[in-house]
Amino acid sequence: MKLEQFDFYLPEELIAQTPLLKRDTSKLLCVDRKNNSHEHKVFSDIIDYFNPGDTLVLNNTRVMPARLYGAKKDTGAAIEVLLLKNLGHNDWECLVKPAKRIKEGGIVSFGDGIMEAVCTKVLDDGFRHFEFKYEGIFQERLDELGTMPLPPYIKERLTDKERYQTVYSKEVGSSAAPTAGLHFTNELLEKIKEKGVNIAYLTLHVGLGTFRPVAVENIEEHDMHSEYYTLDEDTARIINKTKEDGGRVFSVGTTSTRTLETIARDNNGKIVAASGWTNIFIYPGFEFKCVDGLITNFHLPKSSLIMLVSAFYDREKVIELYNIAVENKYRFFSFGDAMIII
Repeated sequence: MKLEQFDFYLPEELIAQTPLLKRDTSKLLCVDRKNNSHEHKVFSDIIDYFNPGDTLVLNNTRVMPARLYGAKKDTGAAIEVLLLKNLGHNDWECLVKPAKRIKEGGIVSFGDGIMEAVCTKVLDDGFRHFEFKYEGIFQERLDELGTMPLPPYIKERLTDKERYQTVYSKEVGSSAAPTAGLHFTNELLEKIKEKGVNIAYLTLHVGLGTFRPVAVENIEEHDMHSEYYTLDEDTARIINKTKEDGGRVFSVGTTSTRTLETIARDNNGKIVAASGWTNIFIYPGFEFKCVDGLITNFHLPKSSLIMLVSAFYDREKVIELYNIAVENKYRFFSFGDAMIII
């Protein structure tokens, strides 16, 4: 398939710069695949689309304050470092700006020497491997020195860091939020439980690749980024029983979807407790083995995320729905509105 098939016109003013005051008051575009129909709702109405016995799967990753501003130790040149992937212990894969200043052996100092990073490997496109040196606990140093890594299309300053976290975030490790989950409140989740819907959790640490548009003309040639996931036995049991009893599995976000479909693909459609790295690329033609319903935000043109949504429904219909969302002034991307597809 060609990249331009996933393009659409998006006025810049519809890119949400700030979160709404109340999480569950965002717009919700509700799509019924069976009837090829849609309707406009508010996110808190999402409870009406669940039945007792269904399962809602949430990604409980927590965003790190992963953007660090420092200085090259020998020259004092300003350096920005974005933590992307923990390679083990104190070693991280990072994106560096300006990358040309950092060669192997180069040292970046943060907070007047509170923490230092030694470049151990130079990669292409601004990526570097660093070994971090510090006293105490790494997460405490990161909380002290780092800032939230908001996507590049968000220009406004975020006054409340928790608004770029889901209310159920727990496992620290993401460089970006699983944004479909930002709409849920604790009160809404309680109401969903009271209706007889199971709530289950997995973890996928979101990397920088989630923001990157696909760059190749033939999308089948796209090299998908890898992200670390884990899913425990309780969640596996809940999902498998839901399927056995005829219930539906609703995935909150493309991150949860990629995790579930990775595990289902590797286990003949079953969900098992598992962890590891996934670079699964879901685009039209993909056969879903686990997910029955998808809750997601509105994504970048030509991104792997809109391709996943198109695989779950239908490319032409998804582009049509995106155009309808534009006409109806839906807010797009991380702090934007949502869509549920059943």
